[in-house]
Amino acid sequence: MSKFIQGNFITLLRNGQEYFPALEAAIDAANHEIYLETYIYQADKVGLQIGQALMRAAQRGVSVCLLLDGFGSQDLAHSYIQSLVLGGVRVMFYRTKISPWTLKRNRLRRLHRKVVVIDRKVGFVGGINIIDDYDVPSDATPRVDYAVRIEGGLLPLLYASVHKLWRRIAWSQLRPISKPPAYVDGVHARHGGIKAALVFRDNIMHRRDIEEAYLDAIEHAKTEIIIANAYFVPGMRFRRALLEASARGVSVKLLLQGRVEYFAMFATHAFYSIFLQHGIQIYEYRKSFMHSKVAVIDREWATIGSSNIDPFSLLLAREANVIVSDKAFANELRTDILNTISIGGIQINNEIWRHRNLTNRLASWFAYGCLRLFLGLIGYSNEQ
Repeated sequence: MSKFIQGNFITLLRNGQEYFPALEAAIDAANHEIYLETYIYQADKVGLQIGQALMRAAQRGVSVCLLLDGFGSQDLAHSYIQSLVLGGVRVMFYRTKISPWTLKRNRLRRLHRKVVVIDRKVGFVGGINIIDDYDVPSDATPRVDYAVRIEGGLLPLLYASVHKLWRRIAWSQLRPISKPPAYVDGVHARHGGIKAALVFRDNIMHRRDIEEAYLDAIEHAKTEIIIANAYFVPGMRFRRALLEASARGVSVKLLLQGRVEYFAMFATHAFYSIFLQHGIQIYEYRKSFMHSKVAVIDREWATIGSSNIDPFSLLLAREANVIVSDKAFANELRTDILNTISIGGIQINNEIWRHRNLTNRLASWFAYGCLRLFLGLIGYSNEQ
């Protein structure tokens, strides 16, 4: 069960348009230390802007720790990394061995979470990488994504996680492990706020936490489930939970990525028929690319984070989600998802699916079969 903590002040941030200015402002206000973890860091307009903010902070004496994934950020130029280091930013990579010709699990266990903690008093969690929203193939519409800005009760847990991982990676790479700066903890008792939980996924103590949080909320849903997820290939338990919810009268809506970026995304389509036959509504977002990993259940439970609902997020990667139990926040997120559906979503019904190109439908089962085979080869077939 997720451990909910009172006294949180959480702001929903839509897309990089809201996230990056909030992040830069928090970095510029930092006095002591900054931890930033991301899967993708690209030295585009946004990456350069955030990098400049990190170097400004380092130059005024703030301890700045930037942890990047070795696969997601593999294209980041060495010259740019050196400029960050010369500017006082400490940069490390999580798992630099990225050969695609291996079936070793360790190579596939990526740092996929996007987390920032500043002075132990402000945090950010979500699905937004350090990359321009407009970095999408031949389209003038930005990708859809979310993050949250957090103050309050969750900060000690968030700080403990990023600090522990940084020290662990530094130790494994024989880097010097400096003591964190001494200062008064930034989290103080505040009246009000909302109830929220921080849920991590790793390969040691928290292997199933995010999936279990979803399943618990779905199994207790009474009226409505709305899930917006970019890479949606749920396991058997997850599929069964959605079907059972629909069977007991719960309205289930799925907003999924309508533009195929990778062949494996065809595996999502393998479940369309059974979902549609059981009354689950499916919408494909086609206006641009959707990178969201969010959900709202019964207009009160909401989650925002980095975890897709696919084997790579739920079985292999390090992920971080925030779960919020608050009607006002949940309805704000719900309204935004429904607005995204209305302006860019195409509803897929049984007739549309039956008449979709036969090649596409066969590709979906072929992709799903390949994914199952791959999971079997690396030893995860029983976990799906």
